[in-house]
Amino acid sequence: MPLNLTIIPTYNEKENILLVIEKVLSLSVKTDILIVDDGSPDGTADVIRKKQKNTPELHLMEREGKQGLGTAYIAGFKYAIEHGYETVVQMDGDFSHDPQVIETFLKEIETNDLIIGSRYLNGISVVNWPLRRLMLSYFASKYIQIITRMPVNDGTGGFKCWRVSLLKELQLEKVRSNGYSFQVEMNFRAWRKVPDRVKEVPILFVDRTVGQSKMSQAIVREAIWRVWWLRLMAILGKI
Repeated sequence: MPLNLTIIPTYNEKENILLVIEKVLSLSVKTDILIVDDGSPDGTADVIRKKQKNTPELHLMEREGKQGLGTAYIAGFKYAIEHGYETVVQMDGDFSHDPQVIETFLKEIETNDLIIGSRYLNGISVVNWPLRRLMLSYFASKYIQIITRMPVNDGTGGFKCWRVSLLKELQLEKVRSNGYSFQVEMNFRAWRKVPDRVKEVPILFVDRTVGQSKMSQAIVREAIWRVWWLRLMAILGKI
């Protein structure tokens, strides 16, 4: 069994997901793929099941209803732990994250415990976003840095690579965030645990051209107040 697992949560990604899977499996590094599908009405899971017939590296976890990004990743992390993987890549299923970067991640994770693909490490590396959304994301990352004091330039980015040994130490059952703040909370817990083994690498983020964005005002609001909760929990010694 490959020691690497790539987790891709899906909700209505039928138009993108097969191409993403093929690109990941064509890389020079070997990785299994776990699709965590939240009952996509467009039949994403049906497409995956058909692909599985001749793709032993492909695994599918089906969940009832749209339960959220954070819980999807937690379920995927637990799967990785239970099945003996050593590293986990998390990424979107719409080509906003370039699968080719996985090769860089798996090289960098050899000497680190968490690799974060950063849109804001060397300036701003985002394509196809309207200015308002770009500014919201960029200044949200600065806000997160100030409140949490965490030295991460892209606190809400979702393209990362984890060492499973670290995930085992993070008490996943205590993670409370679900939307974009899930990324912040996981980064924060990792940084508090292994501050010298968290590294950012630059990526180019290209917004989806097919399908619909999962961004909502509720997700943004959660991310705004959750950073204060993280700071408080750190002060109280609970993280």
